[in-house]
Amino acid sequence: MSTKGKFMDWQGKSVLVTGAGGFIGSHLTEKLAGLGARVRAFVRYNSRNDWGLIETLPSEVKEKIQVITGDLRDSETCRNAMNGVDTVFHLAALIAIPYSYVHPREVVENNIMGTLNILNAAKEYEVEKIIHTSTSEVYGTAQYVPIDEKHPLQGQSPYSASKIGADKLAESFYRSYDLRITTLRPFNTYGPRQSARAVIPTIITQALAKDEVVLGSLWPTRDFSYVDDIVDGFIRSGESKNCVGEVINMGSGFEISIKDLADKIISLMGKKVRIVSDAKRVRPARSEVERLIADNSKARKLLGWEPRISLDEGLKKTITWFSDSPERYRPDIYNI
Repeated sequence: MSTKGKFMDWQGKSVLVTGAGGFIGSHLTEKLAGLGARVRAFVRYNSRNDWGLIETLPSEVKEKIQVITGDLRDSETCRNAMNGVDTVFHLAALIAIPYSYVHPREVVENNIMGTLNILNAAKEYEVEKIIHTSTSEVYGTAQYVPIDEKHPLQGQSPYSASKIGADKLAESFYRSYDLRITTLRPFNTYGPRQSARAVIPTIITQALAKDEVVLGSLWPTRDFSYVDDIVDGFIRSGESKNCVGEVINMGSGFEISIKDLADKIISLMGKKVRIVSDAKRVRPARSEVERLIADNSKARKLLGWEPRISLDEGLKKTITWFSDSPERYRPDIYNI
């Protein structure tokens, strides 16, 4: 890893990861623990004491992690989690777009008010660095490509609107209170452990179990990056002096349609299955994001970051993991 702009070593640093039980969050938590950081993993409370994907980590990794359960919407919980922390990686959010159509209030409360609680707590305890997680969905359908960080923001779903609000809160705390905040904007991330609400696990799990893959719209394009590359971007942004106050895209700069993606995955799996478009899975017409492709030149310049894992290589790794873990998924159910 490049040391350009590096100002800290993770060894012994106290780090809070919100959303640590989620897909990217669990991979980031595992990586930080391996680098020697003292990691607090914030996961949403449930009476089952289920820590989400933290449960899947090797026991020797889990032993290094302090798990804190709670709800981002509770300001006192966020304050308690923040006390004594050096760096915050704020990934926690309700992220499923179909779910946001059905439960917009819950999505807004979690993503905006939860972010406000994290920012207020970070301000109170004078945290050294905050990495706030955005999403390419804030851009909506591309008005020009590749999409750079100056592209207009469009709230084409309640989820994307909530993330625009959270991003602007983060910006305001940087400008108003001099908090050392960086906003990372990953495009479509994929890899082991991802939930079935995302398109690549949807394709793989259905192709493993059935003779057809049922999807929504097939023509939109997306920009996919393997999770290890995205985690590398988070680590670099936490280390860098160059990115405070910046919004930075994390994407491959390559777009592929959902239909072509499904064909590629099915071919890599050696399967013969039909691809079906189901109207129930199609977004409302004015809500569909038809094209996403990242301009990642800012990440290259400020962080020395670029994706290293090709789509074919990443898909092979992902297919292998899902093939070894079929019991975790229910391909017969549409997961919103």
